[in-house]
Amino acid sequence: AGPKLKKDISMKSGISLLALAALAWTGAAVAKPVKQWTDATTGHEIVQITDAPGGAASLYFHQNSYTPQGDKMVISTPDGISVVTLADWSVTPLVKGRDLQLLFTGRRTRTAYYAGRRHDDAGGATTIFAADIDSGKTRRIATVAKGSIGSINADETLLLGQWAASDKPLQPDGTKKDGEPEIKQQFGQANYAATGPDGQPLTFAEAKEVRLNERLEAKIPMEIFTIDIRTGERKVVVASTDWLNHVQFSPTDPGLIMYCHEGPWHKVDRIWTIRTDGTGKQLVHKRFMNMEIAGHEFFSPDGKWIWYDLQTPRGEVFWLAGYELATGHRRWYHVDRNMWSVHYNQAPDLQHFSGDGGDSEMVAHAPDGKYLYLFTPKDIPDVAGIHADNAADLVAPGTFDAEKIVDMARHDYRLEPNITFTPDGAWMIFRSNMDGSNQVYAVRVKK
Repeated sequence: AGPKLKKDISMKSGISLLALAALAWTGAAVAKPVKQWTDATTGHEIVQITDAPGGAASLYFHQNSYTPQGDKMVISTPDGISVVTLADWSVTPLVKGRDLQLLFTGRRTRTAYYAGRRHDDAGGATTIFAADIDSGKTRRIATVAKGSIGSINADETLLLGQWAASDKPLQPDGTKKDGEPEIKQQFGQANYAATGPDGQPLTFAEAKEVRLNERLEAKIPMEIFTIDIRTGERKVVVASTDWLNHVQFSPTDPGLIMYCHEGPWHKVDRIWTIRTDGTGKQLVHKRFMNMEIAGHEFFSPDGKWIWYDLQTPRGEVFWLAGYELATGHRRWYHVDRNMWSVHYNQAPDLQHFSGDGGDSEMVAHAPDGKYLYLFTPKDIPDVAGIHADNAADLVAPGTFDAEKIVDMARHDYRLEPNITFTPDGAWMIFRSNMDGSNQVYAVRVKK
């Protein structure tokens, strides 16, 4: 391939020069994404990665889906699990099977972990498998006698799961079962419905709160547990009749767990950490205001901070709040109503955040919030360099410079976009139903 051809191909498909050199050497055909265009509103390049009949899904926003080398990503399709090569967006099957549950990839090895069937907290045994992302070779990792698996630690020695003594669907039709890592079926959209005290139908967001409260008040005995991949030993870390959920390991500390007390966020002190041996249990954020909420917590890529959506009070004042694990230092970035997002995430360079916006029925009731955003933090300095004596002990405030990345006007937010950054920080990966079915997309961060 000559210089002009290399330039043209690179501009059209985002292929790296290294990948171009390999293609030129082997004579292989250049893979083409399903569709590619420039967002007319934002000016950013968008790639539709999948067009799978029945839909496709990237992983939940805090689950790792990338290889340690940052060249490949795993996704779910109705036929099983597939691998996306980030250099050219080509999609190849990894494991076939309609009853597979993709869980996460390893941070140490090029391995995709999955459950042999869709998990069911109160059901029978589930087998966890590992698939080599390059060869496709699979092996059994563990059998989980009861409960579901939600995370793996940084050195890939421990699985992290949760178990409930009984299963309570959040919807009367049973479309969502307790313990799933997100409030929806894998490829479908959440479908909450409930009536208020006046007998009138509630909005989607309000109906969700009713269902969450019903599950919380059920007081079902639960456990958070680990399974040693080497020995199969199951160890209970936390046992409670509180609703335990959103389990996740630190991306860097193999012994640190974060989990939540689930339910209507204004009723619970949600965010907690604990060590794998059961020590060091700590509440990350204590509510101090009625109707204050905090949630959708996640670790920073370097594992040093916990970030979460904070509202003081709910639906009125919005922050992306951070807690530094080593020092207890807190940093809050104010978020405009229209820029409030269902989920946030942090870029690998630690200098930017993403936000996936929301529609007018969600908690922020944003009149113009249906965008994907790139946020750049701005600290608020002390006036004239004059510092309060206890400034270091107070919350460090800030704001965001925000850029609209994708116009989501045609997206139905009952499907949450769940943005992740590619390991090089060049792209955001997200889910969308903007063209009717649920598919996986990428948007280039820079214009």
